[in-house]
Amino acid sequence: MKRNILVIALALAFPACSHDVPEVFDLNTGTSATKTSFEVLREYDSNLRDEEIWSSIEEEARAEDSVTKATSTNLIGMSSGFLSCLTAGRIHSVIGTYESRDLNGDPIRVSGRILYPKQGKIKNMIIVSHYTIGSNAEAPSENFSFEGIYAALGYVVVIADYIGFGVTKDMVHPYLQANTTARNVIDMAVAARPFLKNRGIVPESDEVILVGYSQGGATTMHVQRLLETDEEYAGTFKIKINYAGSGPYDIARTYDYSIEKDKTGIPCAIPMIIQGMSIGMERPLDMFFFFKEPLLTHYREWLNSKKYTVSQISALIGTNYLSEILTANARDKSNPETARFYQELRKNSIPNNYYPQAPVYMFHSEDDQTVPFVNSQLMQRQYTIYNVHTGGDVKVEYDFGHYGNHQQGALKFILKVAVILSKS
Repeated sequence: MKRNILVIALALAFPACSHDVPEVFDLNTGTSATKTSFEVLREYDSNLRDEEIWSSIEEEARAEDSVTKATSTNLIGMSSGFLSCLTAGRIHSVIGTYESRDLNGDPIRVSGRILYPKQGKIKNMIIVSHYTIGSNAEAPSENFSFEGIYAALGYVVVIADYIGFGVTKDMVHPYLQANTTARNVIDMAVAARPFLKNRGIVPESDEVILVGYSQGGATTMHVQRLLETDEEYAGTFKIKINYAGSGPYDIARTYDYSIEKDKTGIPCAIPMIIQGMSIGMERPLDMFFFFKEPLLTHYREWLNSKKYTVSQISALIGTNYLSEILTANARDKSNPETARFYQELRKNSIPNNYYPQAPVYMFHSEDDQTVPFVNSQLMQRQYTIYNVHTGGDVKVEYDFGHYGNHQQGALKFILKVAVILSKS
């Protein structure tokens, strides 16, 4: 049972963890829903400390075949040490909706969660771009995301659901559509700021911290890009630092890597990328061209019903070999239809001419077989060349090492950021 808690959704990123809701407050604030308003759906207090969950993580670390014993031991030590630094106090969760924009630029109400400690000072606002999920039950507005642990360390944590989850669960999630997802994240923080101020929740610093792993790692870099360069968002928030973990910064290279290996640790990831790119295209892709059976017949149910976690979708697909999931055309870059797909992949990757202004902490496990390490290597090369040849001042701390597979890397990243935040 303990293993199932982690195995169900430790896929492209991290699982949500269940919890009891002992106290329920307002069901609705009755306030009008405007572009900058955060409209409350429900809120409650809860105790963050849940050793059963962390025991599950430790058990999974020991059992993971692809990780060395030393790596597992280090992770177990880190999680145990982190438990001791968690406060025994309670945190407050507020679930609500706010206005953002969909792929067409039209207004849409999206949902998310705000977390903050019940007592004590607030250091900063943390804007989280969450990891990949499959079921709506895992959405931040429906369940407790692991990044919420940072609220216990004295931070306001803001986590958007993304379109396709929460109140928009009946819509297809625009997976890895860079600008739309980043806007959803920023708009959530924009709406949260006056809402929190009205409650007297004002951080000591007006600088925000960005955090994201896996899908969230790429998204948080796009959030930083929009906050620094976009005409609408530039100057909205001052960024203290961005913690970006194991993101598919170059989606085309990520796809290439999986095709070349003919294997992926997360079988549903590639179909999610193909569908996610398709819905952002003026002329969508034909899934018949890309998907083999049984995925072709069932992908709408498996990917879009929001009934299944990432691990459950992967189990339904039934194989890790892409040659058994995708057609030959989908693996042929010379095909015109596949070339159209690659154009969309490149459009939603981190631009080659973007150089972050605020500091970045970039984490990646060199053993990652889901979001290959080459993604972060390319970023390091791009920023290093820029600094050397132009005298630029891109401030990036690279934390690369043999931290295990993608899931093990998620544990390491979440915990390492927590330790850093606890000392800030």
